[in-house]
Amino acid sequence: MSPARRLALLRRLAWGCALLVLAVTSLSATLRLERSGLGCADWPRCYGQVLREPQADTPRDLSPALHAARLAHRIAAVAALAAVLAMLVLSVGARPRLPREAALAAALLALTLFLAVLGRWTASARVPAVTIGNLTGGLAMIALAARLTLAGSGPAARASGWTAAAVAVLLLQAALGGLASGSFAGISCTDWSSCRLAAAGVGWDTLDPWREPLIGPGGGSAEPGALAQLLHRVGALPAALLVLAAAMRAWRRGSPAAAVLLAVLLLAQVAIGMQLTAAGLPLWLAALHNAGAALLVFAASRFVH
Repeated sequence: MSPARRLALLRRLAWGCALLVLAVTSLSATLRLERSGLGCADWPRCYGQVLREPQADTPRDLSPALHAARLAHRIAAVAALAAVLAMLVLSVGARPRLPREAALAAALLALTLFLAVLGRWTASARVPAVTIGNLTGGLAMIALAARLTLAGSGPAARASGWTAAAVAVLLLQAALGGLASGSFAGISCTDWSSCRLAAAGVGWDTLDPWREPLIGPGGGSAEPGALAQLLHRVGALPAALLVLAAAMRAWRRGSPAAAVLLAVLLLAQVAIGMQLTAAGLPLWLAALHNAGAALLVFAASRFVH
């Protein structure tokens, strides 16, 4: 196979891998959020009540739709692993070898195996660390796949400081969101002022991701979870400013389409986040917020140079 054909096939596999990982992260988030109580009939009393159930090695019974979602999640995960292995073989299995692409594919494989091992405990997880690991690991895979779609593109294939900074800030913001979600802090406060008041005097120990949350009788975290929510809201500001600066940079460098895409995805994500708590954390909107984060990470990884 000629080098040009190898690179073209590698790029197509990278696009396919990115789409598969987007499906995996979206389905995983939907299953996790449903398990936490979002969309339950007795809202908000049922929010987080799964922690009051006896811990089991097998997940509880799911509705037919969620059972189909779990099956689709597993199929997409296996297909993504196959795509990652194919990209690794294409990068090192013939000459000239592609060291940059091989490194990205190897990192993708490591993340895939890490998430596969983590998935063993995900269904019965009771600490936010598992949620954070799943969320940031999936988004990091999307970022790596996005970089691989640029295989053979010369200077554009090399991640710049802007790329690294944008992706790092978005992953940190996602981790803070995962902490708030995994702590069942979604109803601890609903806006900036209430979060500031509720977080006043709250100890930093409430942010320990290895600490099992306590659930109140009325649903949600019995501990002051507002600090996690407040940090997620505060973190949105530098993340938004950095993405907007990257969009302006893309515009000045002659990529108006990329600039517009980054700005639209950012504004949509901010709007969804603002509406999420105000609307009472509906399952579909929370899942959309997760998908929006994945798309924003992909766009930042692919179009910020």
